Amino acid sequence: MSAFTWPPEDPTAASRPQAEQVAAAVLVPLYLAGASEEPYLVLTRRRADLRRHAGEISFPGGRRDEDDADLSDTALREAEEEIGLERAQVRMLGELPPTSTFATNYVIHPFLATIPAGIAWRPSTREVDAVLELPLAAVRSGRTRTQMERRGFTFETDAFVVDEHLIWGATARIIENLLERLPEGSDLETLAG
Repeated sequence: MSAFTWPPEDPTAASRPQAEQVAAAVLVPLYLAGASEEPYLVLTRRRADLRRHAGEISFPGGRRDEDDADLSDTALREAEEEIGLERAQVRMLGELPPTSTFATNYVIHPFLATIPAGIAWRPSTREVDAVLELPLAAVRSGRTRTQMERRGFTFETDAFVVDEHLIWGATARIIENLLERLPEGSDLETLAG
């Protein structure tokens, strides 16, 4: 069980009628680099001028489309659209536990995958400001608590800080689930079993 405590992104959400959650999926891509084959995590930083989640760090993903065969297909499609990651380069390892969002009422299905190192990213100019490749060890050691303000509410939340990158919310909860399943020094293949 995670020690994270998460205040709602929107404190008024709890008083609103509960609607059916919207299914979404993200790809959680990892690759091994260097002589030590250190794992790296691939994330995106959303454009600062977007209406929702502007400037936030997230995994490539989004809402399920009618044409998607299943949620893993959603994750693959979105990764291809957002960062130019071709499906043929992805080796799916499995699904991490679904993660709900508080304010937007999504249930996000994270799909863990390995990809080759050295991919030339082609970020979507409509959605993505940058593709981030962060060493998993730096992400792990960047776990912290931080005070934030959103929609006029100030709250303290668990997060990950790597260099100038602040990762919080559903993305941080997905990372926490990944780190719980991948103890330091363990092999990525242990996740596939």
